[in-house]
Amino acid sequence: MTDSSIAWGPRLAPYKRPDNRRALFEIAVTVIPFVILWVVIWMLLQAEYVTVFIAGLLALLPAAGLMVRLFIIQHDCGHGSLFSSKKANDWLGRVLGVFTFTPYEYWRLQHAAHHATSGNLDKRGIGDIETLTVNEYLERGKFGRLMYRLYRHPIVMFGLGPSYMFILRHRLPIGSMNSGVKPWISTLATNLGIIVVSTAIIYATSWQMFLLIQVPIVVLAATIGMWLFYVQHQFDETQWHRKDKWKRDAAALHGSSYYDLPKPLMWISGNVGIHHVHHLSSRIPFHKLPKVLKDHPELKAIGRLTLWDSFKNVKLTLWDEERGELVSFRDLGQRLNAV
Repeated sequence: MTDSSIAWGPRLAPYKRPDNRRALFEIAVTVIPFVILWVVIWMLLQAEYVTVFIAGLLALLPAAGLMVRLFIIQHDCGHGSLFSSKKANDWLGRVLGVFTFTPYEYWRLQHAAHHATSGNLDKRGIGDIETLTVNEYLERGKFGRLMYRLYRHPIVMFGLGPSYMFILRHRLPIGSMNSGVKPWISTLATNLGIIVVSTAIIYATSWQMFLLIQVPIVVLAATIGMWLFYVQHQFDETQWHRKDKWKRDAAALHGSSYYDLPKPLMWISGNVGIHHVHHLSSRIPFHKLPKVLKDHPELKAIGRLTLWDSFKNVKLTLWDEERGELVSFRDLGQRLNAV
């Protein structure tokens, strides 16, 4: 059975126990290769041969992938699922936030709101991608529609947007400025940490190498991360409901995708593609998510997206409440022209 009426909480409870040794292993196999690759890229970019220099630039992509994996580890710290100790989770999350350009406490607050409201049409806008309904879009003036179309354009969504989010917007606790002192301390402390680490990198190498290596890695990782977050909730079979019909487990199971990536990409992305299971039980460590699918194969059929399928979902931009599905600007235009 795959019906959302199944009580998944008790069935998934055995997977929620943190494994400290495995956590340390996952950190090691992410951090060590990242540092080694960073140094290798630095050496390659100093070469006089063009082909070697190009090889160094190409190596930025796997390095960005490893930074995405660091973010997933930080993400698990935010859910309290990596270590059995809350202090260990919090301090590792704060340290990693300096390298991922993501203030830990601020992001955790935003992300908790995302988990609590995902798929709820009446509680959009916190920690998620802005998605208008067809009626909301049509009620906007020409300028408002243009702004939304620009926001949802792939160049902005996956190009300018991620860089703005991680490099600029995360420098202030936007959206949580009235949520107490923690988001402010988290953001400012992370900013200070970024300055210290960046200064150390520039001192050890050069400002040119910092701009050629560290900045592109952050930008590429932000873009990859934005793509993953997008396809986890913006896909053909996703579901949204008004608050009177919204149910948490149903929203988790049918409003989040199973992004069935090739194994190397699943590893580098920390299994975050098994997103429907993550939303069902966010306390499951990321390294245990594949076991959940192995033990409960019926979950593989829900919201499944292949890599190729995911590219076709970029056009989906508006939620049609009457049809209960995401539609594209083009679909809406054709429908209006037919009237």
